[in-house]
Amino acid sequence: MVSGSAARPAAGAAGTAETTDTAALRERIAVACRVLAVTGLVEHILGHVSARVGPDALLVRGRGPRERGLAFTTVADVQRVDLDGAGNVPAGWSAPNELPIHTGVLRARPEVTAVVHTHPPAVVAASVAGLPWLPLVGSYDIPAARLAHDGIPVWPRSALVRRWDLAESMVAAMGDRPVVVLRGHGLVSVGTGDPADAVAAAVTRALAVESLARIALAVAATGAPLRAIPDEDLAELPDLGSAFNVAAMWRHLEARAAAEGPAAPLREEAAAPPARRLGPTSA
Repeated sequence: MVSGSAARPAAGAAGTAETTDTAALRERIAVACRVLAVTGLVEHILGHVSARVGPDALLVRGRGPRERGLAFTTVADVQRVDLDGAGNVPAGWSAPNELPIHTGVLRARPEVTAVVHTHPPAVVAASVAGLPWLPLVGSYDIPAARLAHDGIPVWPRSALVRRWDLAESMVAAMGDRPVVVLRGHGLVSVGTGDPADAVAAAVTRALAVESLARIALAVAATGAPLRAIPDEDLAELPDLGSAFNVAAMWRHLEARAAAEGPAAPLREEAAAPPARRLGPTSA
């Protein structure tokens, strides 16, 4: 169970009926977890992805009774809970310890429909080194340049975000930005709009920050100063739009996960244990 000291508004109980759209969204989240593993944004069993399903509930990748890590995520690892962590879930399944990362963002920002939490090694290293998040590159990675130009906030804590007060502090640091770096920990990225598209957008944003971190570390290792590209060059970078930056990129990432990831089926529903009721998390 997740504990916390900050007061939380009441959330409605999660429903049990699953629509076709919800089933497809569970699969999108499962694939996203595999993408995070294939691209090196997470290691082993760390990290999670969620998507909003109504005003008071979310689908989230949790820990199942047959936990094998994000690379082996199945649809059964993705379950519906409400914003207090309650829901009808399979026996042995539990929500992430850091569920408050997801619910904290979803409570504070109604426009957000997907949340991704990852531990990218280069982001962790750059944050520990205190490197500035500058638009160091241009056409090499336009989304990364734009994210950095508009500002990548840093939450200075390295704590496990398992309490609501810590989540509120993190969300405050994030503000209205689509990403926030957690110093010595990882990052949180979000998406808006259709939840399935939002999951893809949040994943691609996490990749953009990791790309920027790798470049920053490589430049810093040479001893050269980190310099932002000129504004006149930034002005020449077109907005290629979500059809290219997100949709096309997602198709590539999904194909990579299928080709490079383990040959494990996404669905293992027949082996799932009977359901149990998960109570709300304590205040």
